[in-house]
Amino acid sequence: MTRVLITNDDGIDSPGLVTLARAALRHQLDVVVAAPHEESSGTSAGLTVLGTESVAKPVELAELPGVLCHAVTARPAYIVLAAREGSFGDPPDLVLSGVNRGVNIGRAVLHSGTVGAALTAGMNDLRALAVSLEHPESGLLHWDSAEDLAAEVIPMLLDSAPGTVLNLNVPARPRAELGPLTRAGLSSAGAVQTRLEQADESAEVVTTVVEGGAEPGTDAYLLQKGTPTITALRSVTEDPDFTWPPGL
Repeated sequence: MTRVLITNDDGIDSPGLVTLARAALRHQLDVVVAAPHEESSGTSAGLTVLGTESVAKPVELAELPGVLCHAVTARPAYIVLAAREGSFGDPPDLVLSGVNRGVNIGRAVLHSGTVGAALTAGMNDLRALAVSLEHPESGLLHWDSAEDLAAEVIPMLLDSAPGTVLNLNVPARPRAELGPLTRAGLSSAGAVQTRLEQADESAEVVTTVVEGGAEPGTDAYLLQKGTPTITALRSVTEDPDFTWPPGL
């Protein structure tokens, strides 16, 4: 069976984690869940381990009976690397990250812990999918829409080359009201959630905005029209246009 790691940056208690695991289970994949023990939004591909106690603790999620789950005192990118080394059983064949509360679009994906986990997987020759769901002002999150679309994309991911990273964003609409899944470029605009630690050990989640425009054909533009988007991402690579010595 194909083994899949489900992780996120919203923490082990997030309903988005269960949503994404259910999408994987539709395809009879061998699912293991490992997610941060607390909110880790805006951590990009950070490898921080939090605390000095046990890094991974087995937990039971009532919504996922029979699925091996772990709460990990580390960032999602670290969890991906740990899983690849066998920390949660057999190494995964692919990584699914999310479902994030709030979209991850445009240049701001650089800062997303959800996307950072997927890019870390891709850099290590694993196939990966990051899934994010628009969080409207009404607070009504359509988790079923995210589950259906993630389930639609998983076969595409399984058929892709090792190292493929896909970024799926789902508008805040019921499945029947969504447009067709559309390939999109990255907009110059974007936003990402960030978790700020306070002196009294409380935490605040804010949205960091990258200024720019929602150009036609980009993720931000299409999401505004109720169209779910899929974007293929490539992580760090060298710049072939740079000349050395400069000026030659």
